[in-house]
Amino acid sequence: MKMTKVVPFAMSALLVGGAIGAPTASANEGEATVINAETSEQQVQPIFIKVTGTVENVEVRENATYYTVVDGDNTNIVIANKDSLVFDNMGKEAKLQKGNKVSAYSYAKKPMLAIYPPQYNPEVIIVETEEMGSVEVDFFNKDLVDTENNLKLNVGEDTKLASATGKAVKVDDLKEQHLVVFYTIATMSIPAQTPPSKVIVLDTIEKEEPVEVDPAPTPQPEPAPVDSAVQEIINKDFYEVDGTKMVPLRLIAEKLGFKVEVTPKGAIVSKGALSYTITRGQKEYGYNKALRQFKVAPALLESGKTYVPVEFVEELTK
Repeated sequence: MKMTKVVPFAMSALLVGGAIGAPTASANEGEATVINAETSEQQVQPIFIKVTGTVENVEVRENATYYTVVDGDNTNIVIANKDSLVFDNMGKEAKLQKGNKVSAYSYAKKPMLAIYPPQYNPEVIIVETEEMGSVEVDFFNKDLVDTENNLKLNVGEDTKLASATGKAVKVDDLKEQHLVVFYTIATMSIPAQTPPSKVIVLDTIEKEEPVEVDPAPTPQPEPAPVDSAVQEIINKDFYEVDGTKMVPLRLIAEKLGFKVEVTPKGAIVSKGALSYTITRGQKEYGYNKALRQFKVAPALLESGKTYVPVEFVEELTK
């Protein structure tokens, strides 16, 4: 039997209570704020969730390593694999080990499993050393200023440029991107200005595969029963979330003859007169002009793959 995969599921933030809003993109990505009931102040939510502390336990599993990071009374699990970006605060590649002081940065809109202690699959992990290097992970606008107007980048010839996917990067490629910035000095101005020593573009964030749309309607195939190919997907590719088996929507729907159109937050699955509108993070889904509800909300549990409760397969085969 295949072991159940364990990855982040619910919306980022610790989900401790209703007073804490789920972090959303702010400033240059479309500003979002939360009103503090006690102070009546608007608080801009961060683009990245930062987890800091000391690595006190290391557990090596089949496809990833789980690091228990403790900071006082706070305990978090940081998950890393062979493709994880791990650097020290000077920008040099580093290896995580017990005793390291670390800062892990996770994209705030990424799904997260609602368990304790919280588990994170960070975009980048920084091993803090005694060197004087500083690191900022944030979204930078067309002027290379971060979301809270704290830091402006003056990229020079000595600045090393890279990307998470290994693509070649030019200065113009840094604009309106999520960046990891390494620097040692900055001015006392507002925003502070720095000649960064190294900048990494996090070009793995929010990537959706393009969907080709036919210019004219094409004949829809006849309904297909659940066959061995679909059952094999269900058996091999799934996650267990809150006691519900989650399976890949697109792979199964297309096997059953449905057309799948990717949307920014989910997908539209259609065949003939049938149409389902699926939204990640939302239990309600559209069935033609009506609304129905999942037990567990669909989620992007792997890059580019939306998962839904297995019961939805029965809906598609009716």
